[in-house]
Amino acid sequence: MNSLVLEDSPRPGVTVLTLNRPDKRNALNVPLMQALCGAVKRVSEQDGQRVLVFQGAGPAFCSGLDLREAQDSSMSGASVELVRTMLESVYRCPCATVAAVHGAALAGGAGLMAACDIAIASMDTTLGFPEVQRGMVSGLVMTFLRRQLHERHARELLLLAESISAERAAELGLINQAVPADMLGATVERCINGLLKAPPGAIRETKALFDALWHHPLGADLNMAHGVHAKMRETAEAQEGMRAFLDKRPPAWLD
Repeated sequence: MNSLVLEDSPRPGVTVLTLNRPDKRNALNVPLMQALCGAVKRVSEQDGQRVLVFQGAGPAFCSGLDLREAQDSSMSGASVELVRTMLESVYRCPCATVAAVHGAALAGGAGLMAACDIAIASMDTTLGFPEVQRGMVSGLVMTFLRRQLHERHARELLLLAESISAERAAELGLINQAVPADMLGATVERCINGLLKAPPGAIRETKALFDALWHHPLGADLNMAHGVHAKMRETAEAQEGMRAFLDKRPPAWLD
């Protein structure tokens, strides 16, 4: 069985983590998130690591949470905890983190992207946060969006829940650049080259200061968002929304 997260070190100080569940558009299930958290922790603790790149195998970067698993009451608790752990571990990683995005980055997949320091997407990418239309709340992801976007733009993305183009995402500040698909690799490489010009200590302290200067530390915001995220996962609306999505039908509240 292939590893759910492929790890590659193309050159000293740089690690590339590839989400490797392409048949499910890299949907975030418990095993994948466990593997990703473990890989981020391992890379973060290695001396000499300076840049960590996230990408997706197959047609999409990441389509978000595995809703079939999220409906399983025996797995829901672990899934909630791992979403938080995954996003927080990426955000707090002492390396500079880069999301190389293609195809789709939706819901938790867009959240993973938002937790990175820099996000570069190909122009064929669709991005969005559809959770509210499935009876859920993008609580944990909102913690990061509030740090990055104008509130009007964050409300537009989370309340309308419409998918947007990479060009629109760049206009809003959700990503740093939207580039032609055949230029994604070269653009990410140029970004890596720029990051490698800075010493690791300066990168680490700069990242820590971003969190310290925010009026609420990340941990406090995540604690509050975690409670809302976990509560909403168990509501009748969320259960119906997930069932409707999996059944490819409108949810009952649209009847």
